[in-house]
Amino acid sequence: MITKGTKLYSIFTGACPKCHQASMYVNTNPYAIKTVQKMHENCTHCGFKFYIEPSFFYGSMYVSYAVGIAFAVAAFIISYLFLGSNLVTAFIAIVGTLVVFAPVIMRLSRNIWINMFVKFDKTKIRR
Repeated sequence: MITKGTKLYSIFTGACPKCHQASMYVNTNPYAIKTVQKMHENCTHCGFKFYIEPSFFYGSMYVSYAVGIAFAVAAFIISYLFLGSNLVTAFIAIVGTLVVFAPVIMRLSRNIWINMFVKFDKTKIRR
């Protein structure tokens, strides 16, 4: 179950990893391409600074690679094994999946990266 207080909640919702109350992103829609990377400087609820250090989110590129591979493998399994397509069609499905889900992969990677370093603080949650 994905509830407040778990890292999965912060990863999948884009909530502040410290308090889980406010969104890290200016626009919560990852498909708003102009604002896909725009984040608040600080949490609007607890004041946690998202940019822990300069270039902090460069590390999320490594996570992005792994998340992209997971999406690609899922697309291959669905298209080739379940739907019975040939290898060319499976390749097209992989490329299409990576293009369509690129903003989601980028945000998930940032969320995973920051949650690797920040611990949830129960005292920050609203009652």
